[in-house]
Amino acid sequence: MSSVNVIVFGATGTVGAAAARAAKDRGAKVFLAVRDMDKSIPGLTLEQERAGGFERVKADLSAPETLRAAVATTNATRAFVYIAFGMPDGMKSAFEALKSAGIKFIVFLSSAGVRGDPRSAKPDDAISWVHAQAEISLEETFGGQGYVALRPGFFNTNALWWVEMIRADDMRLAYPEAKLDWIAPEDIGRVGGAVLVQGRPAALGGTDGKYNAIRLYGPQLLSQVEGASVLGRAVGKIFKVTGVGEEEYVSILSKDKPEILARNIVALLRARSGVDGDDGFYAEDIFGEASAHIEKYTGTLSTTFEQWLSENKGLLRG
Repeated sequence: MSSVNVIVFGATGTVGAAAARAAKDRGAKVFLAVRDMDKSIPGLTLEQERAGGFERVKADLSAPETLRAAVATTNATRAFVYIAFGMPDGMKSAFEALKSAGIKFIVFLSSAGVRGDPRSAKPDDAISWVHAQAEISLEETFGGQGYVALRPGFFNTNALWWVEMIRADDMRLAYPEAKLDWIAPEDIGRVGGAVLVQGRPAALGGTDGKYNAIRLYGPQLLSQVEGASVLGRAVGKIFKVTGVGEEEYVSILSKDKPEILARNIVALLRARSGVDGDDGFYAEDIFGEASAHIEKYTGTLSTTFEQWLSENKGLLRG
């Protein structure tokens, strides 16, 4: 068991909350860095939070002065960090503030869109580009031993994009045959908490490991059609899936998210559909290794989409 002090940013999100719980289970003293001190932590009641010895501290990754204060208050030496969109310096100022305050090791929630060397990322893939720039900033600030980036694939919570279509019994999807790995955010957080406490593994496997990253995929590849079938069984419906064009799907997604993100999602689905050829994202050897990483780093099996839905189907009924 560890007595290390760790600070978890994004603790009010599902991944951050799971990382915090996993770090606590491994004996760490866990501080929850939040912008809203009154917001609930997923998976923890206030009573459980207090009984578990968790402590909250107010901090904002986009405001470096708050980071120095938070680390000084907690005496944390390790931090779990997520992307702070809108920082023009690739989060360099945030990482420098954390390091100057005493943080020696960071686990960063990146994206599987970053493949291999983050310097090879292209600006036209906005989400991957932003995460890649943060990974570069981490390497420049903390060096090769001072961080690990987690690169998860397709979150199963992305099924929440479909909530309105579920209510309307009208499932219209671009590239319905696109294959996806459906990883549970809780599993990503469990890996994050384990690595946060145990430190950088001596050997990181695969191409991503060469760049201080751990690729994480869910346990099975399911097309969107197959995912909709699993979801239908969970909520007691049978969905007819209709394929639609890219612009129509952008319009559907843009009802509750920025258009640039909607277009990024459609581009991702097109890539996973194989219409432009196999890009190797789910190559057999890569998928096998990345899907096994949940058990490798946590000691427990990863969560299937069906299992996750059985526990969270209320979210999809709206």
